[in-house]
Parts: sequence; C-alpha cells; structure tokens
Amino acid sequence: MEVTTYVEKALSSELSGNIIDLCPVGALTSKPYAFVARPWELSKTESVDVMDALGCNVRIDARTSEVLRVLPRVNEDINEEWISDKSRFACDGLRRQRLDRPYVREGGKLRAASWGEAFSKIAERLAGVAGERIAAITGDLACAESMLLLKQLMQSLGSPHIDCRQDGAALPAAPRAAYLFNTTIAGIERADALLLIGTNPRMEAAVLNARIRKRWRTGNLAIAVLGPAAELTYDYQHLGEDPRILDALVAGDHPFAHRLRDAEKPMLIVGQAALARPDGAAILDAARRLAEATGMAGGGRRWNGFNILHTAAARVGGLDLGLVPGPGGRDMKGILAGAQAGEIDVVYLLGADEIDTGRLGNAFVVYQGHHGDAGAHRADVILPGATYAEKDATYVNTEGRVQRAYFACLPPGQAREDWAILRALSEVIGHTLPVTTLADVRALLAETSSVFATPDVVTPAAWESFGVGGAIGAAPFRPYFDSYYLTNPICRASVTMAKCVEAFGGNAGMKTGTHG
Repeated sequence: MEVTTYVEKALSSELSGNIIDLCPVGALTSKPYAFVARPWELSKTESVDVMDALGCNVRIDARTSEVLRVLPRVNEDINEEWISDKSRFACDGLRRQRLDRPYVREGGKLRAASWGEAFSKIAERLAGVAGERIAAITGDLACAESMLLLKQLMQSLGSPHIDCRQDGAALPAAPRAAYLFNTTIAGIERADALLLIGTNPRMEAAVLNARIRKRWRTGNLAIAVLGPAAELTYDYQHLGEDPRILDALVAGDHPFAHRLRDAEKPMLIVGQAALARPDGAAILDAARRLAEATGMAGGGRRWNGFNILHTAAARVGGLDLGLVPGPGGRDMKGILAGAQAGEIDVVYLLGADEIDTGRLGNAFVVYQGHHGDAGAHRADVILPGATYAEKDATYVNTEGRVQRAYFACLPPGQAREDWAILRALSEVIGHTLPVTTLADVRALLAETSSVFATPDVVTPAAWESFGVGGAIGAAPFRPYFDSYYLTNPICRASVTMAKCVEAFGGNAGMKTGTHG
C-alpha cells in the first residue's frame, strides 16, 4: 500500500512539506531526500533561511560539501515549527549551476582565471575612473557583512551610486519604522483588523500567511485586500485593484476605514508590488497617513500596526546599513539609465540578478555571487562567492530581527566568503578596507548601526514622519512574483523547484524572479 493524495491530484500548498514532520510513524517522507543518506552521516548546523524575508529558523544537514536537507527549528516568535516548501526543498539548487572559480571576459567570451588575474583586471579598469562613474547594486541574498564592505569600498572610490533596492522599491533608509514589519510576526495574533495593500503573503511569505490564518480562525478578525484577488486560505473583503482607493481610505470615505478606526489593534501590510511601482513613494506616504488617521500608529500608542512585508532576505539589513544613494547619487533605476547612456563606466553587482542586465550598456560589470544567473552572464569579471549555507553571515528579517547563518559546508572549488573577497579586492585596487577578520567586520557592523550589536532581539522603531507626497496612479496593482518557485538564483537552479513549476504552473522560462 502507498500513502498518496487523491487520484491524479497534487497537494497545492506552499507548506506541504511540514506534513513530513507531522507524520507520527515516518510513513510520509521527503521524496528528494529518500535513500540519499542516513541521519548519522550528516553534520547538523543551526541557521536561518533566506528564501524570503522572514528569517525562518532552520537546521541544515550536510554531508561533506553538499547540503542534503533543510529542516525547521522551533522559534515561536518567527516560524513556530514551520517552514515553507521553498525553504525546505530548494536546497538542491545550492550545488547546481555554481560559480566555482573566477572568470574574466576576453574577446567577448568568459574564460577561467586565477584570483590574481580577476583582481588585476578590475584594478586596471578602475584606474583613472572618477568616482561618479562607478556604481554598485546589491542583490536579495547578500549578507550584511558583504554589503557593509561594498558600501565602504564605494565610498573610498568616491562613488555615491549604490542601492540595495534592486526592484526599485520606494523605501527610505530612515526612519527605521518606515521599512519594518513593526507589529512583529508574532504580533499578528493580537490584531483585530487587517488591510493588505499590494501584497499576496501566501506567495511572498507563506509562513507569515499561515500566522494570519491562525489568527483568522480564532474569529473577530476583519481582513481586506487592496490588490489582485487571490486564494489566501482565509476569507477577506476584496476592495479592488485600483490603488487610488487608498485616498478614500485615508479620507475616511471608505467603509473599511471605519472598521480600521474602530478596531482596538488594527494593522496594515504594504507589499513590494505596491512600492516597486513608479508611484511607490506616493503609496508609501498614503499608507503612512492611513496608519495615523486610523490610530494604528503614532499618537503615543504602544501598538504599531504599520508594516512593510519584504521579500528579500537582504533588504532590511541593507537599509539598516544605509545602502541607498548618497548626495547626488543614483538609485537602481538611475544606475541602469546611466550605464545605458554611457555615464556609468563600472558597475559592481553583489549577487544582483533581478535587474534588467540588458540596460547595462557598455559598462564594465563585476559580478560577485554564487550562481551562474543573469548577473554572471552579463559580467566582464566574475568573483565566485558563498551561499548562506557556506559562510558565517548576518541577515535582518522583515521585522528588524538580526540573525546569524552559520557555516554548514564548504563552497565549491575556489569560491570564497563574500566579505573576504571584498577585503582582498580592496587591497589590490589600493583602497584597503580596515578589517582583517570576521570579528572586525562584525564590530564595524555594530558601529555602523546599533541593531547589529543585539542579535535575536526586535527593537521597536520610533514612529517619525516619512513619505513623499504625490499622486497615486491609476494603474492597477499586479502580483509581485511571476512564480512562487523561481524567486532567486538558488531556486532557479533547483530541479525540485522546476518540477513544482511544471506541476503547478508558472513562467519557468522567465528572466528574473520579480515582476520587473
């Protein structure tokens, strides 16, 4: 006999893998892991997940240099005992399509090179280039250590052009409350009214969506969605896809505005699909005014119901470190426009694959990352880095909680930890960074932002005014992801994720993980 679903049907849930853990007798098992290894053959490392911005606590089981499975760890404040299927099953992508040695482009083709050759090529190209013609973009999986050193390297080169918001989201680097999930993930269970703006938490943060459902099942939670209608696993009132409805909510002319105002602990969640639009700054400003008008934030309240739901594990850490354009600097869109127009000569991509690399023009592109994804295909020099499972690294989740990922296995070939690559490069180009060990980098992190001095703690952010007024456009909200299963280079290299796309649909041949 065989345990299975009903005939010719797949279990369409982003949390289906948790059934494996729930099975009391072990009859339900992980198909990708079946007959691969015995538990006593594995080294077990406690770490955090980077497939979304929740920072779910996980255990990485590896044998020699290969990650064989990822399991959840209990953390009641974040993921309880659950993880998403992407977190659990995309780990086979950690060993496929990897960059395992440096490459340099000669005659239009990439060839394998030594670290010395790669660094020398970069140094030669940077020689005599003014700082205002150099730029950097960081990706969704970058650790805080590497982002900080890249920022310092750009500053030493005289460049104000740096951005961690590779999707173009209109988020400021201050105040901190403007880009955090202020209610906290566990705080969802105390809310009694919820408005979702331009977000589908089931696709963008499946474990958080389960927390919303948990609260909804207890009753007395009114939920409304301003954005595309979707199956969210709980009942909600659909307000439509027109973002201008926000204006009516702020003015108090919409019935759900009264529901928010009458609630004891109302909250709203703004998604990246709302912020990565051309009018994203105006939408953020309207959401802030709505929070204040309905009493969910400001006014000396101990409850803060204003929340930004991030999708990138690196985003909050990047904003905490100030990886946004300096005075006179260009953001991501400005960098691409400048490169296309010939005004930017050198672009450094730190794992940035979700951008339109076709707009980089004739710029000299340095790509530092771990997979042969979009950024590597466009690069003139490739520097192979380590994944989250192959280094000791720091990430900050969507609620502002600093967490550490730990070394579970060796990176392939000549790949190295990202902070060490940047430190070595800085010496070759004549701008040596003031660190020699990981401890030095961690001390510099805490000096740059005090939040890094207190890991595993959520420090409430003070509510201050933020936002840039403007008109909200008529273009309807659109989904942020083209496919739940293909949101980053690790997922796109995963055979298991490819099979999920085949089974459940989605654009398997898309160029990037985000909507644009």
